[in-house]
Amino acid sequence: MASSTVTPPRPNRPNLVFRHLRGQRSPAEFAALVRRAAREIGERVSCDARYIGRVESGEIRCPNYAYERVFLHMFPGRTLTDLGFAPRSSVRGRGARPTDDAPRAHTPSPARTTGVARGADESCEAREPYDTQDPYDPHHNHEESDVLRRAFMTGGGATVAAASLGPFGFAPDASAARRPARRSGAGEASALEEAVRRIRLLDDRHGADGLYQRAAAPLRAAYALLDAGATRQATADRLQSGAGELAISVGWLAHDSGRFDDARSHYAEALATARVNGDQGLEAHAFCNTAFLARDAGRPREAVRAAQAAQRVARPLGSPRLMSLLALREAGGWAGLADRTGCQQALARAQALYERGPSDADPEWMSFYGEAELEGLEAQCWSTLGDWPRAARHARRAAQSQDPHFTRNIALYTAELADDLARGGRPDEAAAAGMRVLELLGQVQSSRIQTMLAGTARVLLPHRRASGVSEFLERHACAPRGV
Repeated sequence: MASSTVTPPRPNRPNLVFRHLRGQRSPAEFAALVRRAAREIGERVSCDARYIGRVESGEIRCPNYAYERVFLHMFPGRTLTDLGFAPRSSVRGRGARPTDDAPRAHTPSPARTTGVARGADESCEAREPYDTQDPYDPHHNHEESDVLRRAFMTGGGATVAAASLGPFGFAPDASAARRPARRSGAGEASALEEAVRRIRLLDDRHGADGLYQRAAAPLRAAYALLDAGATRQATADRLQSGAGELAISVGWLAHDSGRFDDARSHYAEALATARVNGDQGLEAHAFCNTAFLARDAGRPREAVRAAQAAQRVARPLGSPRLMSLLALREAGGWAGLADRTGCQQALARAQALYERGPSDADPEWMSFYGEAELEGLEAQCWSTLGDWPRAARHARRAAQSQDPHFTRNIALYTAELADDLARGGRPDEAAAAGMRVLELLGQVQSSRIQTMLAGTARVLLPHRRASGVSEFLERHACAPRGV
């Protein structure tokens, strides 16, 4: 038998410099800083907690050029090697660009045309696609990575964004879910994880209504991969976890667009996947979303039970922020039961847990959970209990403290504020807040927000003569409705 000429993979060397630069911030918080820095220089990267973890573990030895520009902008005067990365010339695999060709910090990416067929409406100024894969990893499947990156090219507006959601980006329609699947490897697992991140990113920016139908095809393909099996147990575990997280993401799109029965089915599917695989993190996430759905669907006692089940599962995971969010889910259920004492106790517990700060055990999907979300969920509790002034205070804080990246949440908190002000007898301020929501609805498609705003309009009808109310009602009546 001929001896193998394949070089065994070298062990990853942790990037301790990068870990030191993160300081006391959680991976999710640091990823948010990276995204913000990217926007400052006109780049777009889908950085999240898992990407930061891959850098710190040494899995990503050298970032792609988009991330390079962002990191050099964040840490001026330093080089990639100063940040703990390997020199680009030393990393095997795809040949590095000549030094004169490498993009400089603050410079927009040139259009990439090699091997990429442009559509008639695709801008010739298209940026380098945002990408969490490392194209200089010597063990990465470059052809598959190229396909994935091309499929997630940036686009404008919710319609174009939704159109990029083929199954994992490998096909423009659902055909991949119908093809017989071969045994899956690390490439498929990475693609599945990227699909989850992409859906979450698009939901943050555009809301759920334009995305739900398109996201069903990746979910079918995910379970087809599970049925086909994997080449290694570690890959099988990643596929199970990824499919469960994708089911929750698709369930949330159904939830936020008012399709409660569909959402319940997706969450149950994720819960079953978690239990089959013994994945406590996924199980806690599924229970968390089930509690939220039960509250919105008018089943507050189920919301309390699901939130308490989530807390039992999540306690060993060691994430105070996760336990804080789950306490808020419980508080929402108690509010729906008109149990003010139970609600206040859960809110106090949520606040105390939140103040313990972030940790490395915080799940990747919790990147949305910060001060704004804490304030917004508390506002919803007080609103349910009929304490409109207190609800309005928390909703205002939520809208003011939200990262501009989360357009949907800004619209949601402002809609909550408008409704609380209207019901609290402050129609002029409610109308002003409602007008801000109408402006944001040009970018966001969310049945939840539209339903809230419609309720506010009904409350304001008897107050037409108040300042700004008539204009708001007219604008609202003419605003397009979600599908």
